[in-house]
Amino acid sequence: MSTNVDNNYGANQIQILEGLEAVRKRPGMYIGSTSSRGLHHLVYEIVDNSVDEALAGYCTEIDVQINSDNSITVKDNGRGIPVGINEKAGKPAVEVVFTILHAGGKFGGGGYKVSGGLHGVGASVVNALSEWLEVTVYREGKIHRQRYERGHVMYPLKVVGECPEDKTGTEVTFLPDKEIFEETVYDYDVLKHRLREMAFLTKNIRIILRDDREDKKERTFHYEGGIKEFVTYLNKGKQPLYDDVIYCEGIKDNVLVEVAMQHNDSYTENAYGFVNNINTPEGGTHVEGFKRALTKTFNDYARKNKLLKDSEPNLSGEDIREGLTVIVSIKIEEPQFEGQTKQKLGNSEARGAVDGIVSEQLTYYLEQNPAIAKIICEKSILSQRARDAARKARDLTRRKTALEGTALPGKLADCSDKNPENCEIYIVEGDSAGGSAKTARSRATQAILPLRGKILNVEKARLDRILGNAEIKAMITAFGTGIHEDFDITKLRYNKIIIMTDADVDGAHIATLLLTFFYRFMPQLIKDGHVYLAQPPLYQVTKNKIVRYAYSDEELNEILTEIGRDGNNKIQRYKGLGEMDAEQLWDTTMDPEKRVLLKVKIDEESQSDIDLTFTTLMGDQVEPRREFIEANAKYVSNLDI
Repeated sequence: MSTNVDNNYGANQIQILEGLEAVRKRPGMYIGSTSSRGLHHLVYEIVDNSVDEALAGYCTEIDVQINSDNSITVKDNGRGIPVGINEKAGKPAVEVVFTILHAGGKFGGGGYKVSGGLHGVGASVVNALSEWLEVTVYREGKIHRQRYERGHVMYPLKVVGECPEDKTGTEVTFLPDKEIFEETVYDYDVLKHRLREMAFLTKNIRIILRDDREDKKERTFHYEGGIKEFVTYLNKGKQPLYDDVIYCEGIKDNVLVEVAMQHNDSYTENAYGFVNNINTPEGGTHVEGFKRALTKTFNDYARKNKLLKDSEPNLSGEDIREGLTVIVSIKIEEPQFEGQTKQKLGNSEARGAVDGIVSEQLTYYLEQNPAIAKIICEKSILSQRARDAARKARDLTRRKTALEGTALPGKLADCSDKNPENCEIYIVEGDSAGGSAKTARSRATQAILPLRGKILNVEKARLDRILGNAEIKAMITAFGTGIHEDFDITKLRYNKIIIMTDADVDGAHIATLLLTFFYRFMPQLIKDGHVYLAQPPLYQVTKNKIVRYAYSDEELNEILTEIGRDGNNKIQRYKGLGEMDAEQLWDTTMDPEKRVLLKVKIDEESQSDIDLTFTTLMGDQVEPRREFIEANAKYVSNLDI
C-alpha cells in the first residue's frame, strides 16, 4: 500500500515539474528578466503574498532579511499558509502553492478580495528559480516545514515543533539560482526603495528590512498616514503651496480608491498610479479618472467663484497639475493590465470609480477650504498664461523636415551619415573643448554640439523660459524629436546622445543640468537607452615615451605599480577636456574601439526616488540637498574642489 502512495506521489511530482520546468526554461516570461531587476523581483513576489494578508486584515508585520550567504528570508505574522490537504491536488495546500503554477488563494474569489502578485504564480516561480527554498508555517500550535531544491520537493511537509496557539505566520527562505541569474547579489538600496513604497501604500503595516552581510544595516518602514505621508515624503525637497495633503477615499463599483495630493512651487507634475500596490508607470484608467475629475472640479469651482472670467478659456488639465504631487492607489478584484509588463491598467470601472469619488470629495474640500482653492486656481491661471507663451516659443523650435528648411543650429558640427542608427552626438561644454572634439571626431558618424556655460536649470523654470533658452533650443533642434506632447522618438537623428564634460565639480553640475532637462522633457530618450556619459581620463602617465591613461585613482596606482614608481614617471592630472589635444581626446574618450561610456538608465520601480533625487539636487530647498550630499559623500571620488 505504501508503494502505491509513493508511486502516486512520484507521478504528481512529474506533472508539477513540467509546469516549473517551463519557468526555468523561460524565466523572463514570469519575472521580466534574469538581470538584477528579475533577481529583486523574487523578493517582491514573496513580500506581495504577505502584503495580501495585510490587505485582507490578518498581518501587521513583515520582516525581510538579506542573510550573510545572500539568501533572503521573508517572515510575516499573517494566518500562515494552510497546511491541510488540498482535495483537488491531494497534497498539503502549502506544497500546492509552492509547486504548481497558478495556484494560491488569489483565484476563485474565496481567498483574497484583491491581490498584487503575478496572477498567483509568485511563490511557485520563486521556488522554480531558487537553488533551494524552505517554507516554515506557524499554525494551529504547530510548526510545519518543507524544503525544495530547484522546484523539487525534498521531503513531504512535516511538523518540526510546537508553538503557542496564537502564534501564526509564514517564513520563507530562498537562495536565487546562479544557473538562472546573471547577478545574484542583492542591493540593499533597491529593496529599501520598494519596501518603503509598499509600506506607504499599505497604511499601518510595519516592514523591517535587515542586511546581515558585512555592512550590517536595518530600516523600519511604518506609516500610519499611508499615501498622505508618501506625498509629504515626495515633496520633501520642494515648498508646498499649502499645509494640507488633500485626501479622498471610498469604494465604488467594487473598486477601493485612495488619492492623496498636494501642490508645490515647482513646475513639474509628479503623478504615480498604483493598482493593488503595483506601480503602473504608464498610468491607465485609474489615473485617467483622476485627471478627468481634477480638471472638471477645478474649472467648475473657478467659474462659480469668478476666479476665471467669462471671456477666459477653461484651464487645461496640465495647468491644474503644474507642481502637483499625487498618488492614485486603487485596489481592484481582477485587474487587467495592458502588456506583459503590467505598466498600464485597462479596467474601465476603475476610471469611473476614481472620477466619481474624487469629483465628489474634492468639490466638498474646495468649498470647505476656499483659501487653498484660490491658491491652486491662481497658480493654474499663471501656468495657463505661461503655456500660451510656451506654445508660441515651441512653434519656433519644432523640428521641421528638410523640405521646410529649418536650419540646424549654427554651432552644430553635424555628421555626414544620415542613418540615425550609425550616428551619435557629443554635447560638449565650452568652445575650446568643442574645438578639440570637432577636430578629433569621426566626421561620418560623430556630431558635436558645444554649449556655452551652464544651461538653464529646468527644475526652477516654467516652459516658456525653458523654450526661450538658446542652448536648449539648439539641443531640441539638433535631436529632431521635439519635446513634451510633440515628442516623437522616430524622428531622433542620433542613436547615441553623449554628454562630455570636464571631470570636475563644474562638469558634474553641467551633466546634472542636462540630465534633469532630458528626464523632465524627453524621458523616452533615457528609457530607450539613447543617453550616455563620456568618461574622459583623469591622468596621463608618461614614462620613456610610453603614454598610458588612467580613468580613476585605482587605475593610476595599478599603472604605477606595473611600470615602477620612480623619477622618470611624468603624471599629468587633467583639469578639463580643453587640456587634451584632438589626438588625445580621440584616443581616450571618443574612439568607439577604446572609449568608456556610461549608459544612463531609469528603473521604473524606483521612479519616485529618481524624481526625489532630481528635486533634491536641483530644487530650491537647501536643507534636503545638504542631507543628500552628506548621506552620499562616501560614494564620491575624484572630487576636485
